[in-house]
Amino acid sequence: MSADPVFRKGSASAPDGYFRWEACGLAWLAAAPGGAPVVDVVAVEEDHLDLRRLSFVNPDPAMAEAFGARLARTHDAGAAAFGSAPDGWEGDGYLGPATSLLPLRLRPTASWGEFFADQRILAVLALGREQGLWHHRSETGVFEAVARRLARGEFDDGAPPARIHGDLWSGNIAWTAGGGVLIDPAAHGGHRETDLAMLALFGCPHWDFVIGGYLAQHRLDAEWPKRVALHQLHPLMVHAVLFGGDYVHRAVELARRYR
Repeated sequence: MSADPVFRKGSASAPDGYFRWEACGLAWLAAAPGGAPVVDVVAVEEDHLDLRRLSFVNPDPAMAEAFGARLARTHDAGAAAFGSAPDGWEGDGYLGPATSLLPLRLRPTASWGEFFADQRILAVLALGREQGLWHHRSETGVFEAVARRLARGEFDDGAPPARIHGDLWSGNIAWTAGGGVLIDPAAHGGHRETDLAMLALFGCPHWDFVIGGYLAQHRLDAEWPKRVALHQLHPLMVHAVLFGGDYVHRAVELARRYR
């Protein structure tokens, strides 16, 4: 156990309000009854966030299964709308590393498809084009075709808005002796499958047990495996904008599956 019980997260380049945004997300996730544990916020300042320091362990299958069940209860706590901000925050949020944050649009929307089309796929497409990515019509047209299908509701499943972490790759689960703890969220009202798809995209320890625990707590409809890659399109596009490389091509290839 570290002698210093507090971990300070700071960045001189973070935009005004960024650490308050993260603190609001952590508090909102922590308020979910029976949900996944969330790192404790000790103090929030304009240039940093103080968090309760965690001690890490290697997860085992039982811990992964328990985390999956508790993540389902976090999602079950719900949100006011798709695209709604966490309690205590107004306006758009942020996504990505603190040193190179991207804007995360948060405009309450009635349907998931419309929200995901406009505020995720088309918004990141615009950012990519500003950087010279996806400038050929053969590429931009693919993303736009997916967005049109989304906006028409072709992929909506009728599920209500969930309380999601919003950036749930495995590095944002801190495994402790007490189980998996959520850190570094981009929390908002979204689709529960978005968190699950991101975990699957970048790998997660004992994934089969995580999803097993989740499904034991909250059943998903029979078509959900067909939508996994669709939910992965946004994080792949974000990685293309942030890091370039093969992510640029991978995002186009994935979009072609749903155009």
